[in-house]
Amino acid sequence: MSSPSKRRDMDVMKLMMSDYAVETINDGINEFNVEFHGPKESLYEGGVWKVRVELPDAYPYKSPSIGFLNKIFHPNVDELSGSVCLDVINQSWSPMFDLLNVFEVFLPQLLLYPNPSDPLNGDAASLMMKDKEQYEQKVKEYCERYAKEHIVNAPTDESDEELSDEDFSDGRSDSDDDTLRRNANSEKMVLKNSGFYEIVRDIVFYNTVLSANYGNN
Repeated sequence: MSSPSKRRDMDVMKLMMSDYAVETINDGINEFNVEFHGPKESLYEGGVWKVRVELPDAYPYKSPSIGFLNKIFHPNVDELSGSVCLDVINQSWSPMFDLLNVFEVFLPQLLLYPNPSDPLNGDAASLMMKDKEQYEQKVKEYCERYAKEHIVNAPTDESDEELSDEDFSDGRSDSDDDTLRRNANSEKMVLKNSGFYEIVRDIVFYNTVLSANYGNN
């Protein structure tokens, strides 16, 4: 049986090697942000969210904490905190699951099949049950306002309040300076994460070789 720390290293590496943009926090692997795209053929298609992941010391025997950082209109996601109501994470987590399951299965299923009978966002649940057309419209409005890539990758000192109604509705493109600034920030993120990826890769490779040697002895 692998130790929790070894399993954590392997799961984070698998997530990064699967082309997910991972932004580490405080140069550690217990807390990081992941760029998550809304599933195709859903109301959330085209949306991009930054999802905070916190791994407890006992991971994978204890579930990760998952939360949306930018706003999303969904019955099972708290609009203020971004916390997620999902049984497979909150109640029925198993060490057989990993981080790829969270981002490739659990979160896409949550967005595809919301459950208004067990809500964290009562307004979204009520609207979904009473007026589905209005509910779908509001989901798409939130995607346009809070879940576009240039918003997700903006510097952290740019708050939601700085997005005026005029910016939301007039469809104007960003200035060239804004585009250059976003590209520079993206490049910094890639450079920062690439060093972390190499460290994790080396740790996992070393542990794999060490385990193989022990097995042959």
